[in-house]
Amino acid sequence: MAYNLDMPLEQALRTQRALRRLKTDPVEEELLLHLLDLAIRAPSGSNAQGWEFVVVRERETMARLARLNRQAFSLFRLFKPLAKMTPTRQRMFESARWQADHFEEIPALIIPCLKQVIWPFPFLAATSAFGSIYPAVQNLLLGARAAGLGAALITIPLWNLGAVRRAVGLPWRVTPCCLIPLGWPLEEYTPNRRRPVREVVSFERYGRRL
Repeated sequence: MAYNLDMPLEQALRTQRALRRLKTDPVEEELLLHLLDLAIRAPSGSNAQGWEFVVVRERETMARLARLNRQAFSLFRLFKPLAKMTPTRQRMFESARWQADHFEEIPALIIPCLKQVIWPFPFLAATSAFGSIYPAVQNLLLGARAAGLGAALITIPLWNLGAVRRAVGLPWRVTPCCLIPLGWPLEEYTPNRRRPVREVVSFERYGRRL
C-alpha cells in the first residue's frame, strides 16, 4: 500500500512537536516501512548510509525498555525541585511522566542505529557519527507528522546502553542513537511555539543581531 503524505513542508515544520500521549491502536507495518523509506532518503557522511532501524512492537521487549525509561526518569524526578519549573517545563514534565507510565502501551518504537562504535572522544568523531543519523531521524519525524502520527525523540533509556543492546539483540558494533515512540496521538497538533528567529540568529560573530 502506498501512502501519500502530501502535507505542505512548511505546515509540517511549523506544527511538528513532541507528542508523547499516544493511543494503543496499532500502526500499520506498511506505514512504518513507508516512513522509514523516507528516513533513509536523508544524507549521511560520505554517503555511507551506515544506518539500521529496529522496530519494536512485541510487548515483552517494550516492557524491558519501559523499565529502563522509568529507572532513568525516577532519577530525573529527584532533581525536579532544583529546576526552575516554568509552566512550559511543567507541561513537558507531565507529558514525559505520562509517557513513562504508559510506555508498555506504545504501539511502535523505532530505534535508529549506526553500524559503528561511537567513541565520545575526540569530539569531532562523535559529532561526525551523529551527523550521519540525525538527518534521517528528522525525516522520520516530519514523515510521522505528515501522516498524523504522534512521535517524540527520546534518549533517556540509553543511560544503560548494554541493556538496550540486549533487549533488541544489537551487536556490539551497532550503536543505538535514540528511541522514537510512534502512535496515533491522544492530543491535537497545534502550531509550535518558538522564540522569534531574530533572537537566536547572529551574523558574522556571536551576539551580532540584526
